[in-house]
Amino acid sequence: MLTRANGEPYRILLANDDGINAPGLEVLEAIAADLSDDVWVVAPEREQSGAGRSISLSHPLRMRELGPRRFAVEGTPADSVLMGVRHIMPDVPDLILSGVNRGQNIADDVTYSGTIAAAMEGTALGIRSMALSQTYGIAGRNVPWDTGRSLGAQIVKDLVQTRPEPGVLLNVNFPDCDAGDVKGVQFTRQGQRDQNLLMLDQRTDARGRDYFWIGFKRQQSNPPEGTDIHAVYNGFVSVTPLHANLTQLDLLAQLQNGQT
Repeated sequence: MLTRANGEPYRILLANDDGINAPGLEVLEAIAADLSDDVWVVAPEREQSGAGRSISLSHPLRMRELGPRRFAVEGTPADSVLMGVRHIMPDVPDLILSGVNRGQNIADDVTYSGTIAAAMEGTALGIRSMALSQTYGIAGRNVPWDTGRSLGAQIVKDLVQTRPEPGVLLNVNFPDCDAGDVKGVQFTRQGQRDQNLLMLDQRTDARGRDYFWIGFKRQQSNPPEGTDIHAVYNGFVSVTPLHANLTQLDLLAQLQNGQT
């Protein structure tokens, strides 16, 4: 169990982008139950995959209380974290866990991800936050939820001992294999997706009008070692520190020094 200096259990907030009824949220609740008995769930009413860090400005937020310390919010993942921290919970949580996402959140995908966004919102509020995602599809089978369920609590416990600088979240991706086949944990940098794998699937509806699905081809690229993609492709849990500050410091220094 995770405890504060005074011996009280951690207060943990759970969120996601797959929605309040997602199987990955059940996995996250099981992970959190091994960490504390003071766990709160505030998740979107329905799936918000790809929502990024959007917040609802043009319509009101509505919520439903589904049970003790369990709420559904008619909004985005970032909305859910804001509602949990600023309105629902009696005190600020010690830890925010987002996920477990159905599918990896690695490389360029992190800027699309509502799972990452919920954790990023937590860090913006000054709260230690982690995003957890379960890779699948590489081995051509169903989502191996038991991998994250089996390994997640210990990984979170270990990561809580780290002291990242303010505004940094930890992005955890479990590989597409059974828990017993995981080779270990690698601390990685954000990789870069092969954009040729991004596809538009064009179809025609019953009235003869075209419509499109955006998706990714399920084939592996050849990423460099040390990246999140390389780690999960090779059977490792990937842990990547991320932050919202997108400043490119090398170019900034050149511009400030008049070097164009």
